[in-house]
Amino acid sequence: MHDPCEILFRSYDPPVADDPSTSPAPSPSLNPFEPGFFEDPYPQYEAIRSTEPVHRTALGPWLLTRWEDVHTVLRDPSTSVEVANATGPTNRGELLASLSPERAQRGTKAILNLDPPDHTRLRRLVSKAFTPRTVERLRPRVDALVDGLLDEAATAEGPVDLIAALAFPLPFAVISEMLGMPEGDTDQLREWSHTLTQVLDPFLAMSNAEAIFEASDRMNEVVTAAIEWKRGRPDDDDLLGALLRAEDQGDVLSERELVDNVVLLYLAGHETTVNLIGNGIVALLRCRSQMERLAADPGLDACAVDELLRYDSPVQFSRRIALRPLDVAGQRIDPGEFVMTGLGAANRDPAKFGPDADSLRLDRPDANQHVSFGSGVHHCLGAALARLEGRAALGRLVRRFPAMELAADPPWNGRLILRGLERLEVQLA
Repeated sequence: MHDPCEILFRSYDPPVADDPSTSPAPSPSLNPFEPGFFEDPYPQYEAIRSTEPVHRTALGPWLLTRWEDVHTVLRDPSTSVEVANATGPTNRGELLASLSPERAQRGTKAILNLDPPDHTRLRRLVSKAFTPRTVERLRPRVDALVDGLLDEAATAEGPVDLIAALAFPLPFAVISEMLGMPEGDTDQLREWSHTLTQVLDPFLAMSNAEAIFEASDRMNEVVTAAIEWKRGRPDDDDLLGALLRAEDQGDVLSERELVDNVVLLYLAGHETTVNLIGNGIVALLRCRSQMERLAADPGLDACAVDELLRYDSPVQFSRRIALRPLDVAGQRIDPGEFVMTGLGAANRDPAKFGPDADSLRLDRPDANQHVSFGSGVHHCLGAALARLEGRAALGRLVRRFPAMELAADPPWNGRLILRGLERLEVQLA
């Protein structure tokens, strides 16, 4: 998972013309309150890209919607992900100021919230566990997990919720095993995780603050207990053990860095992959000809996952903060200003992906140039793992159940940043 946008926006109050019949039509603007936005935000992105691709939102931050601009800013070393570099009051600052100092500092030492050199130092510790070669060794285990989950789903007499039956348990089991976490209440951890990630969404963070921080308390307790448990198992060959050994050798990990990054890996290691699998299944079911192609041709698996990531990104925005004046397509962005790089919008940019950018085409030759994993130093650490899990889940699902159909219109989660489904009820046969 790469670094999602954490901005907490100012209150949004859409402007209303005094006399709509005589006033010029307003320019398109990012408006998540528009009916149907969460079901399909892409027409709104296209309208903004066509009229004002570097767009000052009514919510405050700048929004970039073209692939070239997004890709450039994501890789610009004169931008930051550290919220402390933002200027002016924000709702996030006001919210954190009302909390205890310990709560307010949680997550600030996670790699997605740090710039180099701290980011570089911490990323180096965990990157070996996520190299393509290391991840490829997990393939037999991932395939076996998928087959077991599909075996269980096949016993259902009625519709199956593929979020609960496949999209969540697969990546959750994989990251738990990679970290070497002790066994726990999976349902409870899922609930805390789903609640805690609401902090990434500006509107949910403001309205559900107490629930989010309660989930944060519980998740921190689980991770702290797991760290203490792992200290008594010095021979364990897993990622959590490796991080502990680095800390115990006096290398670079403070206690806060250790807890923050284990929480991040635990959450990021599964939450966005849930959305990749769920969004991918819906896209295939709604484009039957492409699903049939995938079912018939395993050679499409790798490209298909990248195309599905491009077509409906699990992460829609990633934040950057200008450290110096930026010129983006002739628009000045001042130091300290937030920039929302529109990953979902950039992935549908016809200037990059051609006139059929809004279409799903599993053999698209440049599909892997999507920005769903970000770019630059914050490129998603778990990209290879997400691709492996996506290939196994989607490929094996469509070949096992080629006649599956949607059993109900799937409800979207209503999140601006982490786009996914609450449920996905499917009739498998």
